[in-house]
Amino acid sequence: MTDTVVSGACRFCGTPLSHTFVDLGMSPLCESYIPADRLGEKEPFYPLRVFVCDRCFLVQLPAHVGGEEIFTEYAYFSSYSESWLAHAERYAEAMIARLGLKETSQVVEVASNDGYLLQYFVRRGIPSLGIEPAANVAAVATAKGIPTLVEFFGRESAAHLVARGIQADLLAGNNVLAQVPDLNDFVAGLALVLRPGGVLTLEFPHLMRLVEENQFDTIYHEHYSYFSLGTVEAILRAHGLTVFDVETLPTHGGSLRILARHATDPTHPVTERVCALRRLEESAGLNSLEYYASFDARVRETRGRLVEFLEEARREGKRVAGYGAPGKGNTLLNYCGIGVGLLEYTVDRNPYKQGKFLPGSRIPVFAPEKIDETRPDYLLILPWNIEEEIVAQMSRIRDWGGQFAVPIPSLRIRA
Repeated sequence: MTDTVVSGACRFCGTPLSHTFVDLGMSPLCESYIPADRLGEKEPFYPLRVFVCDRCFLVQLPAHVGGEEIFTEYAYFSSYSESWLAHAERYAEAMIARLGLKETSQVVEVASNDGYLLQYFVRRGIPSLGIEPAANVAAVATAKGIPTLVEFFGRESAAHLVARGIQADLLAGNNVLAQVPDLNDFVAGLALVLRPGGVLTLEFPHLMRLVEENQFDTIYHEHYSYFSLGTVEAILRAHGLTVFDVETLPTHGGSLRILARHATDPTHPVTERVCALRRLEESAGLNSLEYYASFDARVRETRGRLVEFLEEARREGKRVAGYGAPGKGNTLLNYCGIGVGLLEYTVDRNPYKQGKFLPGSRIPVFAPEKIDETRPDYLLILPWNIEEEIVAQMSRIRDWGGQFAVPIPSLRIRA
C-alpha cells in the first residue's frame, strides 16, 4: 500500500501522500460526453489513482484537472431523478420546520445545480440564492425563478456576498464537498457566509459505505475527496465550525448529512448521534491505514466478475443494454474495459446526453424508448444507487423475459 514515490500533499493537512487506496488506471473525465461529430478526435485520459493521508485519513485524488475545466459546462442535471427531487423536498420541509425559516430568512445553496432544491424554499416564500459554476445548468435554475450566481464558491465569493449583506440562516451543500479541489478555501468561505446562529448542512457519500460496499465507481476526477465523519469534523473544526448533528441517508449508496454551526454558537449542542457515529468509525478502524489496504484487491475481483458475465452473455447471443449514463457508470465501464462489444448501448432520460457517446468507452446514449425497440435480454443498471426507481420505471422488460443486472457491490441478476 505504501508507494516508493510521494504523490503530492494532502489537500487538507499538507502531509505528503504515499499510500494508495485504489488504482483505477487511466480514465477520461466522466461527464465529458462526446458528440457524434467529434468521435474521430482524441480524448484526454488522466490517472485515477486514489491516495489516503496517513495523518488525517482523508481519501483523495490528486487534482489532475481543475474545476474550471470540469464544471464550466456540466452534463449533470439533478432534476432528472424523481427520487432525488423527493429527497430534496423532504429536506426543505424538515429544515423549514426545524429552523423556523420564514420570509425574513435567507437560504443559500452552493453548487445549486438546476434549482432542484431551492425551488421548494422559493415556493414557500423564503428568500433563496443559488451559487452554481456551470452556466448551462444555472440557466435552468434561473428560468425557474431561482436567483443564481454563476461562479465558483470560496473565500473570495463569500466575502463578496457578505459585503452585499448576504449571510445564510441555512447554508446547504449537497454532494459538493467531494468536488472541491481547494478544501480549505471552500470551507473558509462557508464559515464566512454562515450567519451567526445559522446552520450549515452538507451531504456527501460516506467513505465507510464506499469501502464496505465496494462502491469504487463513485470515484472519478470530478470527485477529489472521499469523507468519513471524523475527517469532515476535523476540516470544519479547522475553520471554526462544529458538527452538532448527523443523519445517515440512503442516497448515493449511503450518505451522511451533517449539521454544523459556528464553534462559538451555544444554541445547538452536539447530539449523541454524532458521538455514536464517531465511535462506530473508530471501532471499524477508519483511523488506521490497515482499514484501507484491501480495497484495491476487492475492486479487481468485482471487475473480473462483471466482465465474465458480459462475455458469457455475448457468447450465448444475449443482448445487453445499459440504463443510465451517470459519471459512476463511466468509471465502471472504463476501468473494466467495457465497450460496445459487450454493452450495445445505454439510455438516459437526460436529453443533454442523448445522441452522444460515453467518454472512453464510446458507447452510444439513446432515449429510454430504445429499450422497447430492441428488447435486450439484460439491462445493466449503471446508476445502481437509484436501482428501485429504475426497476419500477422499466418493469416492462419482464414482458419479453428481460432481466436487470446490478454491478455494485457485486454483480446481481434480478428479474
